[in-house]
Amino acid sequence: DPRSSGPLSGRVWAIKFSSCLETKGTQYETNSVDFKAQKGKKTVALDPSPPPKDTLLPWPQHQNSNGLRRRKRDWVIPPINVPENSRGPFPQQLVRIRSDKDNDIPIRYSITGVGADQPPMEVFSIDSMSGRMYVTRPMDREEHASYHLRAHAVDMNGNKVENPIDLYIYVIDMNDNRPEFINQVYNGSVDEGSKPGTYVMTVTANDADDSTTANGMVRYRILTQTPQSPSQNMFTINSETGDIVTVAAGLDREKVQQYTVIVQATDMEGNLNYGLSNTATAIITVTDVNDNPPEFTTSTFAGEVPENRVETVVANLTVMDRDQPHSPNWNAVYRIISGDPSGHFSVRTDPVTNEGMVTVVKAVDYELNRAFMLTVMVSNQAPLASGIQMSFQSTAGVTISVMDINEAPYFPSNHKLIRLEEGVPPGTVLTTFSAVDPDRFMQQAVRYSKLSDPANWLQVNTTNGQITTAAVLDRESLYTKNNVYEATFLAADNGIPPASGTGTLQIYLIDINDNAPELLPKEAQICEKPNLNAINITAADADVDPNIGPYVFELPFVPAAVRKNWTITRLNGDYAQLSLRILYLEAGMYDVPIIVTDSGNPPLSNMSIIKVKVCPCDDNGDCTTIGAVAAAGLGTGAIVAILICILILLTMVLLFVVWMKRREKERHTKQLLIDPEDDVRDNILKYDEEGGGEEDQDYDLSQLQQPEAMGHVPSKAPGVRRVDERPVGAEPQYPVRPMVPHPGDIGEFINEGLRAADNDPTAPPYDSLLVFDYEGSGSTAGSVSSLNSSSSGDQDYDYLNDWGPRFKKLADMYGGGEED
Repeated sequence: DPRSSGPLSGRVWAIKFSSCLETKGTQYETNSVDFKAQKGKKTVALDPSPPPKDTLLPWPQHQNSNGLRRRKRDWVIPPINVPENSRGPFPQQLVRIRSDKDNDIPIRYSITGVGADQPPMEVFSIDSMSGRMYVTRPMDREEHASYHLRAHAVDMNGNKVENPIDLYIYVIDMNDNRPEFINQVYNGSVDEGSKPGTYVMTVTANDADDSTTANGMVRYRILTQTPQSPSQNMFTINSETGDIVTVAAGLDREKVQQYTVIVQATDMEGNLNYGLSNTATAIITVTDVNDNPPEFTTSTFAGEVPENRVETVVANLTVMDRDQPHSPNWNAVYRIISGDPSGHFSVRTDPVTNEGMVTVVKAVDYELNRAFMLTVMVSNQAPLASGIQMSFQSTAGVTISVMDINEAPYFPSNHKLIRLEEGVPPGTVLTTFSAVDPDRFMQQAVRYSKLSDPANWLQVNTTNGQITTAAVLDRESLYTKNNVYEATFLAADNGIPPASGTGTLQIYLIDINDNAPELLPKEAQICEKPNLNAINITAADADVDPNIGPYVFELPFVPAAVRKNWTITRLNGDYAQLSLRILYLEAGMYDVPIIVTDSGNPPLSNMSIIKVKVCPCDDNGDCTTIGAVAAAGLGTGAIVAILICILILLTMVLLFVVWMKRREKERHTKQLLIDPEDDVRDNILKYDEEGGGEEDQDYDLSQLQQPEAMGHVPSKAPGVRRVDERPVGAEPQYPVRPMVPHPGDIGEFINEGLRAADNDPTAPPYDSLLVFDYEGSGSTAGSVSSLNSSSSGDQDYDYLNDWGPRFKKLADMYGGGEED
């Protein structure tokens, strides 16, 4: 109270601290600590009552009665230590907070911070009236190692009475967590034959407890090793780092390929009495090194091979290697070190079995080598480890026998080339084209035959291979290419089985002067008056140099008109010009003979005929159209006559075509039978009838129909019935009409119509009129109801009156018609 006097004046907090002092093991005891306020040199006890429950804390920054500001020295509140995993009872009091103003006015206390009003919520609580602060549940240092709270004092109206005080609460660690390995199984490897102290692997365990105390200090040790060969302590572990190293020699993959080591981690610095432990498995694989050289299973191998055979496996070499299969330390590499100077064999490795396959890569000849003695060495793909030497069994001998087979005869000189002049007579011996049989140790005979002789010029002796000509060889033949003629021959032995070989004979034919030169072109034209226009002539010869040009061109003396009308001039060795000698030559076709001679030895001459067309030319020196015709040997009158004849012929053809089209059109427009769409049972249709006009067709059609009963008509002719009535009895059989010849197309036209009517009795109407629109000299029909009428003469329709009143009008209509 500012108004009071004494050694301690001002406002104070009263706080009771309960501290936990650690002793050995897990035993703790709690003491009450009395805090005293010091002013000057005097010391005053804040709570004289034994044992102290509440501690008064002077509150700084208060004013005295004179109005002066007075600053007290701040108190340093020591942290509050709370052990984790306390068993209670809860809530458990930690400290009491009290303001000196609670003597005057009611005070309410509260705490804020993580663990109070912030997650995790309500770990700590405070009695708002008494200021006692509690912990409500067991603490876990691994979850929160410390808490920072603030204490508040307010009056009943919520007004701040004191400034907040910071409270620090530390959770005291207990050894409540075992070490945990990062992996439950660790895999490592070490080469076989490694020296002691070789690093293998590292295992690591973590402890959630405080690592600055013994609770979190982990130590490692090896519990067991499986298998315990060659020593039960092949490995050791660094107790602090967890590094596993070899401690003994003798690691051999071929004996032990893998070790299983159980490692233990213990906290409390490895104290097995107080610490907590955990285990993990370390699998250590012994990796292979090439410490075992490959060795042949036997010192000698044997095989055989047919001669002239390649890419054939003749022997298999087996080896043994104790290193890891299908690794570079196990894979075998074979090498022939002697016995094969020509390189006939090679040894390949089977990737599956690791065997060596002796293979023929170059054909062997029984006549040269009957057997081979090879020395083969085997090694690994990887080099041997340091200090390991090759074994004596890494070398073996291989004996290969060569089998003799029947080889085909061969021609030593193939292709064989000979040279001779063309034109040699048949029967001329050219050469002996013989073959050699490589089977020297077999008594065999060779026979020869032709395999290919395109021109059939040659023949061969079957026993000795002598080649003779069967016809004259011609260099200019189509079978000769670039002066060379090729023929193929076959040589076959009588071995078992027989074998044969082929050989090609090339004959180079030397040219002789056996072809006379020819002139080109064979036809030409020239103007009838000499000018610069001339005919260029070229000489050609099937021979080659020197039997060709330069050529000599000349005109013959007979007939004399040739040299009189023409002249020839040589331009160079192969060309000449033919031109007119006279001033004018009548237009026409002329055969001009020319003699050409080559330069062969002896020279050959040939007379060639050139057909020259002489014609009138225009100003440019070209033959005119009329001139070209005239040059063909026809005069102007003949040309005009030919043109007129052509015109007349074309006119006749045109008229004939027009007439044929018109006739075809008329034939299509006329109907052989009445249109089936017209009902002739009720109507009579007239086509092209030259009668008296439209009034002639004004009649009652009902008169044409038959009455329902015809019993009262005694004169009804047999077979006469209604036109719309299908016959009840059998169909009448029409008699075969006699083949009366009719003149021209009209008769044929009528016959076709009659045949159509006779051969189709079922087609309606069953009694109809056949109308032919032909206006001839007479009518072949004598009545309306019957087609069997007279073929000519005037028509008489009076008999229709006998058929009743229905036909009377028809008789009146047709009785006075025209004759045709």
